[in-house]
Order: sequence, then C-alpha cells, then structure tokens
Amino acid sequence: MDASHVSRHPVFCTVVPPHLLDKIARSEQLRRADAAQRTLEQDALLRTRRSVTTLRGIAPAVGTPVSDEPRRTIYDAQHRTRLPGKKVRAEGAEPTGDATVNRAYAGLGATYELFLKGFGRHSIDDSGLALDASVHYGQDYNNAFWDGQQMVFGDGDGDIFLDFTVSIDVIGHELTHGVTQYTANLEYHGQSGALNESMSDVFGSLIKQYSLDQTAQDADWLIGAGLLGPDVSGVALRSMKAPGTAYDDDELGKDPQPATMDDYVKTSQDNGGVHINSGIPNHAFYLLATELGGKAWERAGRIWYDTLTGGELASDADFKDFARLSVAAAVARYGDGGAEHQALQKAWSAVGLG
Repeated sequence: MDASHVSRHPVFCTVVPPHLLDKIARSEQLRRADAAQRTLEQDALLRTRRSVTTLRGIAPAVGTPVSDEPRRTIYDAQHRTRLPGKKVRAEGAEPTGDATVNRAYAGLGATYELFLKGFGRHSIDDSGLALDASVHYGQDYNNAFWDGQQMVFGDGDGDIFLDFTVSIDVIGHELTHGVTQYTANLEYHGQSGALNESMSDVFGSLIKQYSLDQTAQDADWLIGAGLLGPDVSGVALRSMKAPGTAYDDDELGKDPQPATMDDYVKTSQDNGGVHINSGIPNHAFYLLATELGGKAWERAGRIWYDTLTGGELASDADFKDFARLSVAAAVARYGDGGAEHQALQKAWSAVGLG
C-alpha cells in the first residue's frame, strides 16, 4: 500500500472512549475527576496534533527480505508526555525489573506472532515495521493509544483503572488500529469508525485467545478484563459475548453497547458512537466463532482478516458493506454452502444485518 493511502485518514485511537472518561470527570470524588479530566485534556491535545500530522508510510526496497522476527523497543516516558522517552528494553534483551515494561514487550510479541502465524502478516504494515511502545506515560493517565506510529500506555489512576499493560487484548486492540491504518484505513466516525474499533476488539480478543491457546468456547470474549479497579462494578471495558453488560457502576454508568441493529445508538458523541456501536459487529464475530467452534483465529478470524485486507473494503464502509464482503470472503476461502458460509449468514442475521 502506498504512503498516500496510509495517510488519508489520520486517526488517534484510544482504548477507553471519551464518553466514559467524561462520565468519570463529573465524579464527586475529586481525585477520580481530576485524573479523568487530565486524561481527556491530553487526549484532546493528541487528537488535534494527530489530525494535522501526515503519516508517511515507508515502502521497503524491492526484493528486501522481511524477517519472521519482531523488532520491539520499549521506552519509559517516566510519567512525562514527551515521546518516546528513555529506551529500556530492546529486541532480544533480558526482562527488566519493571513488570510494566515486560508486559508491553510480551504483548507486542504476542500480537506480532498471531498476525504472522495466523495470517502470514509481517508486523503492522506487512513489511516488518518495528514495534515501539512507551510505558508510564503521564500522571495517572487513564488510557492507552496508538498514535499512528507507536503504542503508548498509561499507568491508570490505580483506582478506576489499573496499569494498561495488564490486558494483552488492550495491547492487541491498539496495534490492530495500525493494521487497519495500513489496509482498509477505515474512517474514524459513524459506522466505518465503529468497524475500525470492532476490528481492534476482534483481533485483540484473538491475540489473547492465541496466547492462552483457548478455543472460542473457552474464551471470555472480554476486552480489558483486569483493567478496572477492585471497587468498580464491572468486569471489563466491553463484552463481545454480551454487549451492554461489561460494567454497571455508579462512576462509569452502564455499558451502552448494543448487540443488534434494533438498539443502534445515534449520537454525536464519540465520533458518532464508534466505541458504542462496535458492539454489533463484535457480537456477530462472537456468534460466528462460537458457531464454528475450535480456535477462533483459524476460520472466523481468517474471514475477518480477508475482508479487512482484501482491497474491496472502502474507507467509508458501513456495517452492511462489511457483512456483504465478509460473506464473499467466506465463500472465496471455504466455498459456497459450507459450514463457514452458513454460520456467517446466521451471525449477521442474528444482529439484524442478514
């Protein structure tokens, strides 16, 4: 893919949506409110900076072999916001005494491994792009993000949110924004934005399942499990199995994600609800994967990957476009009328996109 295509829709993608942070920022507990407000302000600054920065993709030289090994570098931002920070672990180096650094390193590796072994993809850009990440970003920073070039992790406030490296699916989620950026480059608003978020949830969950060697039936299908503090009434940021049930808390409110088109949310917040309506394609993938059984990345994941990277998915695609193209991808890979085709039609029908 050429650089002009990669840079057309610059996106700043965070795992915790702004509508959730906005809710916490109105908390009566000042420490919670202040941490959320600082995170919102930093995210707004980064989002603005990202919107005026052109990302230039660098194509590898013709004939240059691409290694099957990742190239990871972890930096310590030392609670500042200047990136990348101090280099603390390079590819192949021994673990450090900092568990956050080691989790980030392992998560980058697990993401690289699934895309390579599951889909034959060499890193985010399929050309061996180096994987960089900065940890300990900001003060009580309640988020993690992909800024178009690298991963960044906050430590959380230790109250509502814990260290953002504790959930490997969060790491996979954010890196998958990079894969989307280098492939379909889905615009980050409305249904195309919700598809963008859903791609990251799907592959984030698959990366966790792959690292744990889980079947679709064994997986929890949660995004961000272990990320919420002990006093929060919730289990994760999102549930692909049961959208709308991940949390129900006095500070966070109730999980607003719909599972079907009957409950599609029309809103001007969150870029038109990109973190909310992503529950619909998320749930379709869960239904497909559990209907097929076995390891979800082997068939269900393959269909989603083929659809995302096949070249037919427009940057402004809506849910119906993706559903139609995924059916075509299933037929192309597995044949018409097979178990994959039937399970996919059943899944899309169940969420109102048959």
